[in-house]
Amino acid sequence: MTPDDAVLVFDVNETLLDLSGLDARFEQLFGDPSLGRQWFGQMLQLSFVGTITGRYLDFPGAQRAALQMLARRQRVVLGAAEEDSLVDAMASLPPHPDVPDGLGRLRAAGWRLFSLTNSPLEIAERQLIHAGLRGNLEQIFSADQVKRLKPAPEAYWFVARRLNLAPERLCLVAAHAWDVSGALAAGCRAAFVSRGGSVPSPADAPPNFEVADISALADRLAT
Repeated sequence: MTPDDAVLVFDVNETLLDLSGLDARFEQLFGDPSLGRQWFGQMLQLSFVGTITGRYLDFPGAQRAALQMLARRQRVVLGAAEEDSLVDAMASLPPHPDVPDGLGRLRAAGWRLFSLTNSPLEIAERQLIHAGLRGNLEQIFSADQVKRLKPAPEAYWFVARRLNLAPERLCLVAAHAWDVSGALAAGCRAAFVSRGGSVPSPADAPPNFEVADISALADRLAT
């Protein structure tokens, strides 16, 4: 795969940005920083249920609902201001340490770099500007623009249409097995980033390749 036959489209949350930046908030709210992972997984489940049932639920709405469910399970009472503070904190996540160098090397090697996230476009812009990554990305896309969150195929096809490219010329880069499976099912290519020992789904087509992080992706594609 070369810059002449494909573009790279990066997922944002967890792939580029580090959710451990929320640990202090969960420590403050619940006394347990590890609950952030449980919250994020619940939020994804709510988003997917909305997509499957045809009732669109945007990412901030899913984040709030998942936080309310977590608070109820933990028997913690949260006010609206506390919910707001956590949702707002998603816009100030730090990048993973490997990301700035990796994106910079890929861009210098001639790759066109984009992002596709389930977060609303305005939030994604804030996230990537805060993380210092916006300058490496030619354009940001959000599945919220078509009201069909990833892994629904419409999200990936939307990017292909906007770039006037066939889906197979998009290579999604993601640290989520469900995102990679969605991209492949939509006719795109995919690179799986195995952060934290995560693995791709054996129930779906395998990704085109796997890398440990974005620096490793640059090692592979920017040589």
